[in-house]
Amino acid sequence: MFELKHLRSLLALKNQGSLAAAADALHISQSALSHQLTELEQRLARPLFLRKSRPLRFTADGMKLVALAESVLPPIDELVCQLRGVQPPAQLCLAVECHSCIRWLTPALQQIQRLYPALEQTFANQQGFEPQQALLAGEVDVVLTADLLPSEGIFYAPLFEFEMRLVLPTTHRLMLEAMITPAHLSDEILLSYPVETQRLDVIRHFMQPVGLKPKQIKMVDNTLMLTQMVAAGWGVTVLPDWVCQEFEPQQLMVSKSLGKGLWRRLHAAIRVQDRQRPEIQVLLKALQQHPAA
Repeated sequence: MFELKHLRSLLALKNQGSLAAAADALHISQSALSHQLTELEQRLARPLFLRKSRPLRFTADGMKLVALAESVLPPIDELVCQLRGVQPPAQLCLAVECHSCIRWLTPALQQIQRLYPALEQTFANQQGFEPQQALLAGEVDVVLTADLLPSEGIFYAPLFEFEMRLVLPTTHRLMLEAMITPAHLSDEILLSYPVETQRLDVIRHFMQPVGLKPKQIKMVDNTLMLTQMVAAGWGVTVLPDWVCQEFEPQQLMVSKSLGKGLWRRLHAAIRVQDRQRPEIQVLLKALQQHPAA
């Protein structure tokens, strides 16, 4: 009813989060991938994922096939490498629970690349899976996160603290407020990255504890679009202080503390047995010494 290529396609779709990105990862056209998946669904007589969902979501049957792919493909690929006498390339796979950190993460990765030129560095798409669970399952090697999931198998290396700040257009009414309270945001349109609402710091740690929520939440793909929409007066957003420091000098928007300050600490989550991996030690040291810290 299905072949290995179907499992590879579903796994790529799960890891990449969209048809276009999965097609690029598989080195085929998007139309070819869509046709292949449609053919698979017809063979099984059931849908496997929701095409118009954002982020992309699998059906229960689709997740069963994804779980099968995650189980059977790695040992198959390893055996093929052994039969061919080829060693699989060393790899460092990262999952980043932060949409706006690429500017300070890139220099650290470049430092690793200089020291370990043969090391393949990849990113796992965080849509549709739990990064820290994926860490325990061996699917990723490092997770950059501010949320800790207590586990005997995970070591959390503290990197640095940062403040999540409310970003407003320069003419916004909240500019005059001495202190921003959750009630101030209950009448606002909150612009946010496309992540689950319960994972937003401003919701989880600022508004939800007092039983409030914004008037509306609109998802926006990237930081540049977020800041442009704020500057245009289409809503407010909450961003890390390092992003605010980059955009505020343009005088198109300003940032204010939430309450007495909504501070978070960024950690690098790694498996306990991988703490001494040289490339991971280099990464941790580079991140802890970066100006964002």
